[in-house]
Amino acid sequence: MTAQFLFYLLIGLLILEFIWDNILDHLNARHFNDPIPAELDGIFDQDEYKKSQLYKAANHRFSQWHDGFNFVLMLTFFIVGGFAYLDSFVKQFSENPIVISLAFIGILAFVGSLISLPFAYYDTFVIEEKFGFNKTTRTTFWLDQIKGAFMSVIIGGLLLWAILWFYHRVGSDFWWYAWILFTVFTILMTLFYSNLIVPLFNKQKPLDEGELKDAINQFAQKTGFKLDNIYVIDGSKRSTKANAYFTGFGPKKRVVLYDTLIHDLNINEIVAVLAHEIGHYQKKHVFYNLIMSILLTGLTLYILGYFVSNPILSQALGVAQSEFHIGIIAFGILYSPISEITGLGMNILSRKFEYQADAYAKTHYHVSDLISGLKKLSKKSLSNLTPHPWYVFWHYSHPTLLQRIRKLSGF
Repeated sequence: MTAQFLFYLLIGLLILEFIWDNILDHLNARHFNDPIPAELDGIFDQDEYKKSQLYKAANHRFSQWHDGFNFVLMLTFFIVGGFAYLDSFVKQFSENPIVISLAFIGILAFVGSLISLPFAYYDTFVIEEKFGFNKTTRTTFWLDQIKGAFMSVIIGGLLLWAILWFYHRVGSDFWWYAWILFTVFTILMTLFYSNLIVPLFNKQKPLDEGELKDAINQFAQKTGFKLDNIYVIDGSKRSTKANAYFTGFGPKKRVVLYDTLIHDLNINEIVAVLAHEIGHYQKKHVFYNLIMSILLTGLTLYILGYFVSNPILSQALGVAQSEFHIGIIAFGILYSPISEITGLGMNILSRKFEYQADAYAKTHYHVSDLISGLKKLSKKSLSNLTPHPWYVFWHYSHPTLLQRIRKLSGF
């Protein structure tokens, strides 16, 4: 394989991925105006359904513009030799290969963040605002951007520095050390994410004493599930959309309820949603997802270690000698078909886990409350009730509302 052939292969993969994503988006958009299935009748009245259709269409148009702009920009950067130019630019300031790679990737990340910023602003203060979801103030928005950038520099920079240090010390075998590092990091994030990261962006407090907490404790005792950490997060600070999630395991396990969830659902519906989340824990989904994430990271790093030192990757992007930061760009695109397949497999597994968690909730609580709670959440978020099956298969980590209700109802 020549460097020129690889160059055209990289461009071809970028184009094919863009076309495939647009085909799926187009198929999905064609179903925006489908009639609501009988099982979901009553979620929306006529005006609400019209609003949900307009919301889906607005997001679709925004996604087309966003993805199209990024695609054209990336393709142009490839064709004009932007990676080779940036490589030459950073080499003017240092001869240290680790510093060069950090500067190269840091500049790309910084420019990428600047480019995405207007789109994030428009999404928050135009689309989400127009349809009544946005509660984010401009101060909160900019603080989120600053905090997110700071975390990326500190955490991302340290991880990248460690990987580069391993690479320049042991060569292609660096992937072993990088895998151990990422495994430790992933486990720590699973255990302490709610304690360390979430407080930087949101306030969390233990659920207050009262009828809801009594109902949750009663359910936990009934199922023999020890649940000491139930927290409420101020999701209404940014959006009216509701959610709940389970994080950690062992003594660090924690259930987090959005304050919007408590506002939108009645007590029985909240307990039913919580039963679903407890089902994830009881079925060991948190543990399985952690193991799968670690294994997939190991696979990616192993393949990266095998290819990244090959000079043809750098030469394809116009750099004569092998460079880690250039090789990783080319590798990322070459790996994208494998990433799509593994991502598809993870989505299939995730949907299976959701059915299992629903079945747990059905067995241990009132299925009617879970169904009514799911319907209310879909209504509040103007969810797409009629997505295209291919789009669901490729992109959805959760079954559709219709699929969940049919399963819960025994159809």
